[in-house]
Amino acid sequence: MIAASLLLIIIDPRFTQHRVPTPSARDRIVPLQPSLVSSSSSSSSSDQPSCASRQQLPQWRSSSSSNSSNKSPPSPYLLSRIRDYEQRHKRCDPHSESFLRNSQELVRVNNSPDALLTRSEDLASDCRYIVWVPVNGLGNRMLSLASSFVYALLTDRVLLVDFDDSMSGLFCEPFPDAATWLLPGDFTFKGRSNSEKFKRVYSLGNLLEKSEKKHDEEISVQATALLYLYLSGDNNYDMLFYRDETQKLLTNVPWLVLRSDQHFVPYFFVMPGFRTELDRLFPDKEAVFQHVGRYLFSPTNRVWGRVARFYDTYLAKAEQRIGLQVRVFYPDKTPASLMLPHILRCMQVVSGILPRLQQNETNTTSYATRSRTLKAVLVASLLGEFYTELKDMYWMRPAADDGEGGGGAAVGVYQTSHEGWQETDNGAHNVKALVDIYLLSMCDVLVTSHFSTFGYVAHSLAGLRPWYLQNPGDYEAKRNEPACVRAVSPEPCFHFHPYYDTNSANHGDAAGGGPAPVIMNCEDYEWGFKLANLKY
Repeated sequence: MIAASLLLIIIDPRFTQHRVPTPSARDRIVPLQPSLVSSSSSSSSSDQPSCASRQQLPQWRSSSSSNSSNKSPPSPYLLSRIRDYEQRHKRCDPHSESFLRNSQELVRVNNSPDALLTRSEDLASDCRYIVWVPVNGLGNRMLSLASSFVYALLTDRVLLVDFDDSMSGLFCEPFPDAATWLLPGDFTFKGRSNSEKFKRVYSLGNLLEKSEKKHDEEISVQATALLYLYLSGDNNYDMLFYRDETQKLLTNVPWLVLRSDQHFVPYFFVMPGFRTELDRLFPDKEAVFQHVGRYLFSPTNRVWGRVARFYDTYLAKAEQRIGLQVRVFYPDKTPASLMLPHILRCMQVVSGILPRLQQNETNTTSYATRSRTLKAVLVASLLGEFYTELKDMYWMRPAADDGEGGGGAAVGVYQTSHEGWQETDNGAHNVKALVDIYLLSMCDVLVTSHFSTFGYVAHSLAGLRPWYLQNPGDYEAKRNEPACVRAVSPEPCFHFHPYYDTNSANHGDAAGGGPAPVIMNCEDYEWGFKLANLKY
């Protein structure tokens, strides 16, 4: 029998009061209701100074959202399960006796992998854990961390995080009553789970492969105290994690290490063992990350202060806030000189988000009226060229008339920073990245790069269906193709899902036999899966 009590997850790859016109119900889902935050944390008089965003973000979202009939609040069942989880977390957090007993038992077998692969009955059975370790870019981290929390809800585990310096100071503690999600600095396996020896010794995939050859899978897995799950590769044995049979074997495992850079929640909807519970938790399949992300992630005062000051200074007075996120994965193949025309085709021609420019630079006819629309464009990119070019364009030439006699729109272009390159392990860099994510999530319209997890987090938190910039590739060959496509659903894409038994995930099978199809191929990456409220 596998015995285990801590699930360790490592995830890899990569105000003003001015009210603005609100998007349609289809374009913006809803702001998260404060009810998802427990009353014990939201009403605390000491929480406001320590984590101002926990109260101010829901208030901002409420004041800038569409009317209540267009909202998609968290389900009552999700609220009750969150409250149950908070009680479990308080009972099992690193300050608890249960955690101490589990930790001491792991210390005892720390130097004996053979012993660790045999569960001790001393391990507390009432607390099982997921410990998440940061890997790769901030977008990947937030997607995988949210997925890990959903897994914790589904399996009655407790989520802990092994934050390093690159994650320090980004997020407030999410759970009430002074419960912490931070793994203690002296935890037995803290900082060791990325070692090749650790992966080799404790790999679930290796164990299942060996067990298959020895025909004793159930005995060897169910007797294990710690396992390492690698869900970002192409090892079919690791991907057996997504089978109901494997989940049954993992039920009593106290310690697991899971490594993935993915938003892997969509595939849970394919698994019959999870589907019924997920349907109760998330009736609206296009608000899964929105609800989980808004509950789990509250930026610290350090981050939120920058967000609020920038928003108040540059974005608040605009009648429409437009977020443009540009990620250039291969600068040598897609330089800024190629990307800029592509962006303009998307924003001026395909989507009509931005007005075209008048040819006559000296034409001042439109300035005779003050009824012009004020648009603010927030550019989020590691590069500064896109901001500079757009700013100069709309400063040097007037925008074309909107066709309604109001003159051309006034367009302001802004950028918080341009770092040049991604520095995943740099805490200051991640602070700037998180500022951009939240500013993008406060926009009314979003254009984001295809395949970008950074963009996924922003539009999913916002509940917006973005326009995905397609890879321009060979511009001449693709000049007749759309520069961008509109997303069907605001949910993030699961890029690298398991490929065994993928027929169970096709549209016709309604995602594993459920009452309605909820899985579609991603608009920006045809091999990926995402959640959507589909109707066939």
